[in-house]
Amino acid sequence: MLFKDQVDFVRQHIKKNKLRVFMTILAATMGCAFLIVLASIGFGIQDTMRKEILQDQAITEVEVYPNENEELNLEEIKSVPYVGAIVQRTSMDVMTSFHLEDRSIQGNLLLTDMKEEEQSNLKLSEGRLPQNESEIVVGYHFAQNLWTDAERAKVVEEEADLPKGYEKSIIGKTVTLSLQPYDSEDAFSEQWKFTVVGVVDNPARDWIIDQSILMDKLWLTKLKGAYEANAEQIPENFTYTTTKIYTSSLEHVKSVTKDLKDMGYNVYSVSEQLEQIDVFFMAFKIGLIFVGTIAVLISSIGIFNTMTMAVTERTREIGVMKAIGASPKLIQRLFLMESAWIGIIGTVLAVIISYAVSYLANWILPMVVGSALGEEGLQELSITFSLIPWQLVVLASTISIGVAMISGWRPARKATKIDVIQALRQEL
Repeated sequence: MLFKDQVDFVRQHIKKNKLRVFMTILAATMGCAFLIVLASIGFGIQDTMRKEILQDQAITEVEVYPNENEELNLEEIKSVPYVGAIVQRTSMDVMTSFHLEDRSIQGNLLLTDMKEEEQSNLKLSEGRLPQNESEIVVGYHFAQNLWTDAERAKVVEEEADLPKGYEKSIIGKTVTLSLQPYDSEDAFSEQWKFTVVGVVDNPARDWIIDQSILMDKLWLTKLKGAYEANAEQIPENFTYTTTKIYTSSLEHVKSVTKDLKDMGYNVYSVSEQLEQIDVFFMAFKIGLIFVGTIAVLISSIGIFNTMTMAVTERTREIGVMKAIGASPKLIQRLFLMESAWIGIIGTVLAVIISYAVSYLANWILPMVVGSALGEEGLQELSITFSLIPWQLVVLASTISIGVAMISGWRPARKATKIDVIQALRQEL
């Protein structure tokens, strides 16, 4: 029998029992769709967390911490392959106030090497990096937090809405820096003037308020000397330095992290966090796929029953086929093709339904969660509740079609063992 004739034979018998076959396909569709949608939740949450991590910090960034009572050997670190820039930002244990006209702000002063900042591809929303000691770069929210004393008092006393701050462009403006110890009510008499030439890009997360100030590290000695000249005693940990290394590309982060650990440094990088997340979600997704596979196995009961009924109903027909020379392998193949056909149709429908459910979930659930929490901002949550990668579709399809064929294998074997004489004696 030609393959085309085998396909026609299977199709004709499926048409004879449309309702029963339809219900069997429906069960297979529901089982496979449940598997895909359930597993897609794990993929969706994992994708959301990866995006949150990657947008919250530079993906090529590696943080390095020295051991206690030790210092970093920058020359040794610089010799590590694929290390690009080494950015060290130093903060001081002193209140730093910046003044512009009648406005002021207590910013987070960070002293750094501007050349290294440039090599690390520091992103600016406007302006440029400093080219001399009298120029600075400010955080994205620096200008909007430049308030007058009246605005600041109104916010504290009346808990009113936050003022808009300095609404003009901050680029090119001259600000005055003054220092004040935390345990004193008066600032030092010395003041220094700087020109704002750049504004750092908006932080990835909306809730982060960046009102820092980046200044050339050469000012550290001058500012520390001013503190020593005016204060009775300088704090023991007056300065604190953070070191961040930027690799040439993302694929080199892991190798650089390993090399730095081998040198004895304490290291943290986004790649390590992503690896931990991937391991957790790998186990989580395997669990979801296992639960979904149970639904597919339950649907296989329907396929088994359908194929068993098909063999019983076609006993005489099988006997005729054997009498005219049909081999047991051919008979078995015909019934396996029928069960596989049910599995394939059910899988195709399940994939279509799964993508539709995934799309609706990602569209509707953020609005539902936002409405339930009573906050308008949460109605536009950038959360992926469901994600269906092609690997999941292939895996689910393989499981679904495989289970369908296994369910039809036993009835197909039963068909090959039917006695020809008894089959021909059976009444139609």
